[in-house]
Amino acid sequence: MTDIEFYRTSSGRCPVEDFLDDLTGKQTQKVTWVLQLISELDQVPAQYWKKLSHTDDLWEARVTFGRESFRLLGFFAETDRIVFTNGFQKKSQKTPRSEIQVADRRKKAYEHRSTQ
Repeated sequence: MTDIEFYRTSSGRCPVEDFLDDLTGKQTQKVTWVLQLISELDQVPAQYWKKLSHTDDLWEARVTFGRESFRLLGFFAETDRIVFTNGFQKKSQKTPRSEIQVADRRKKAYEHRSTQ
């Protein structure tokens, strides 16, 4: 089993919770279901969980609800703990570079705070 954590800024804000609050109840339910799969399964199907290529070990939770696609980006803080940094609605084939950059900055900030 893998623990799931949502990144918090130094001021205590939680961007992933903010993202989830903007979704409908059924959308949030589907995201929660995918996060539960990621947490509980040893081998998560790639349609739900995939490493982002050309990144510093960033992963994406992949959620499809009807014709809408949502992504949560995160990283492994330890072998059994994933920290999700940001979420967004995916509107194109590629993951937006700006979202990857946000996840990367938050990963570095998290790691910096963890070593202090």
